[in-house]
Amino acid sequence: MRCIKIVILFISVFIAPNLNAQNNKQQLANSNLIDTSIKAKADTTIPKDMVAQDTLAKKKHDPAKATRRSAIIPGWGQAYNHQYWKIPIVYGVLAIPATTFVYNNKWYKKTRDAYNIVVNNETDRYDEIDPKLISKTTGQPLSAQDLQYYRNDFRKNRDYSILFFLIAWGVNVVDATVFGHLKDFDVSDDLSMHLKPDYDPITKQPNVGVALNIKTSAKKILPAF
Repeated sequence: MRCIKIVILFISVFIAPNLNAQNNKQQLANSNLIDTSIKAKADTTIPKDMVAQDTLAKKKHDPAKATRRSAIIPGWGQAYNHQYWKIPIVYGVLAIPATTFVYNNKWYKKTRDAYNIVVNNETDRYDEIDPKLISKTTGQPLSAQDLQYYRNDFRKNRDYSILFFLIAWGVNVVDATVFGHLKDFDVSDDLSMHLKPDYDPITKQPNVGVALNIKTSAKKILPAF
């Protein structure tokens, strides 16, 4: 009986602390495994900077967008092509036929009304005629023939200004489309074109030659075995 008590005391003193130590070691190992798995998972994630760079690399310049935008609003396609200096030129070119249209349309209406007044002999409406259409010598309106000529001329110029405005708008669209395609065009040193003047002694006439050089990368020389 006494021996049994001694054995129990021995177990409680020596074996129990060892078991607790082993349990603590096991818990520590498990925690390390969890931490390393978390770190490994964190390390395998892709950095945000790389994702942003890949996204930007995938976004290519679309010439169709430049075409559509210039067709809707003049200069919008040039802004998409990052050619902002062209926007004032576009609106300057469009402003010429637009101003011409306003001027010719105004005088077309004045000459038309004056012509109708003179042809219908409505003397009570002479005060409605523009002073520039009244002769300074006689104080009377210009003749019906002259007013008809001016009316037709202003109407023709008004119609031409509309045509020129549409042409200028179309050129704006074409410019945005062409330079939209050339945005990603290769202009490196591998491509070169030279103009070479020459003189033919037989025909005694000057000639001009065009030489297009396409440079290729140097071939890699493999070591001999």
